[in-house]
This record gives sequence, C-alpha cells and structure tokens, in this order.
Amino acid sequence: MRYYNLKLAIASDHGGFELKNKIYNYLIEKGYDIKDFGANSKESCDYPIFAKKVANSIINKECDCGILICGTGQGMAICANKTKGIRAVCVSDTYSAKMTKEHNNSNILTLGARVVGEGLAFDIVDIWLKSEFQKGRHQKRIDMLEQ
Repeated sequence: MRYYNLKLAIASDHGGFELKNKIYNYLIEKGYDIKDFGANSKESCDYPIFAKKVANSIINKECDCGILICGTGQGMAICANKTKGIRAVCVSDTYSAKMTKEHNNSNILTLGARVVGEGLAFDIVDIWLKSEFQKGRHQKRIDMLEQ
C-alpha cells in the first residue's frame, strides 16, 4: 500500500518526548521508514528548533510528511506553518485527522502529548497517514494558500 512507502519525519520537544518515542516505535513496527529529528530527552528545549527541522526536511524532499509532538501541539503547528509550503495541523480527533488530509492536503500532523492519550494518538496517526488528498475542488484552495 502507498502509505508504507512514505518517508516520515518525526520530532518533539521535551513535553512530547515520551509520546514521540511511542509513536516512533509503533510506526517502525508497522514498517514505516522514519527519520527522528529529536528531542532526545525530557530536558527542557525549544520546540521551534525541531519544528523547523521537520518542515525543512519536507520542503527539501528528504521526507514526505511529518509528525510533531509538544505539550498541546499548537506551538509546533504555529512554527511549522511559518515555512512556505507547509500545511501543519494540530489534531486531537480521528475525524479531523482524516478530513485535514483529504481536504487540506496537510503534510505535518501535530499532536499534544498533554491532550491526547497514547491509544488515541496511534489512531489519529494511522488515519492521517492512510488518508489521501481528494484533489478536485480542494486543489484550487490549496493553490490559493500557496500564493
């Protein structure tokens, strides 16, 4: 299936470190190819560093899409969206995970480790990765975003 051919980027700050590692291991077990951009501990660190690394890996075509995790997911989304061509979305439910890929062609998923539990995070990630952009009328809107 197409989604297993994706090269994924993943990163977190200290607040998302534990959930990042769980998601990383979960996806490795499923056969995904993942590049981990850090953080490498729960020691306090600055989320913009990691958000920029993942965003740049997508823009430079080193990775196809990315997952960022911090306490709420909001800071990571704000930072990643500063990069032209990135459509980062903070998601805490499965329906939004599906629709943001199908309608908005999101290329970075952000999660809040203090907002979603491990099981829900796995479901969100699975649905987001398996959903596909529907193009059609949605492509016009993506093009408008890029202008």
